[in-house]
Amino acid sequence: VFPEGGLSRDGALRPPRLGLLDYLLRAFDPGGERDLVFVPVGLNYDRVLEDRALLAEAAGQGRAGALRTGAAATRFALRQAGLWVLRRWHRFGYACVNFGSPVSARAWLEARRLDLRALGKEARQGHVEAFGRELMAAVGRVVPVLPVSLVATVLLESGGPTSSLELHRLTQDLLRRLSAAGAQVYLPRSDEEYAAAVGLRMLTLRRLAVERDGGWVPAPGEEPVLRYYANSIAHLRGPIQGP
Repeated sequence: VFPEGGLSRDGALRPPRLGLLDYLLRAFDPGGERDLVFVPVGLNYDRVLEDRALLAEAAGQGRAGALRTGAAATRFALRQAGLWVLRRWHRFGYACVNFGSPVSARAWLEARRLDLRALGKEARQGHVEAFGRELMAAVGRVVPVLPVSLVATVLLESGGPTSSLELHRLTQDLLRRLSAAGAQVYLPRSDEEYAAAVGLRMLTLRRLAVERDGGWVPAPGEEPVLRYYANSIAHLRGPIQGP
């Protein structure tokens, strides 16, 4: 299930929808024969095919946004076909999944001496919210860090044209800081330099990053798409604890 109720519209983790959790917890017997266990799953992608459609929906662009997205999808398909014919086609990057330590509803309730079956809706709501926040934090801790999210973050924060050498240095520095803090970093080919290079290549192929004045900058008007990918790891920039 998506604890947030669906796909993220801006790439960031969202607050959990509590209806399903409340449904599960309000009838759960902490002393019963079976436990209720949640396994946190963190997903991330270097390329989300519907990223522009999700951003348009978040911006409330409605039908006009859908039409623009459809036109962009058609152009994308034609461009990919052309690259395939010219043997210049590249994969869309990496998709990665991580699994966190299971969260036991029984252990959580017993630690707080709670039995939600005995509580009314209003009295139960605060506890369900607290449990939902803990689940989302557990999911957030195992969201993988991928090359595109790293490079997108550096481009947005660089503040101006950044040379290839400096971009690679900043990307590797961010990668190391996140890894040292406990984030789940996927390092393709176990090579930091390659991770920076492939992340930049993906963004240039999509025309999200361009060269200007001897350095790399976000392409004009494409900051929202770059932010979509940077948002996927934004919650990891603070203190990170183990899963």
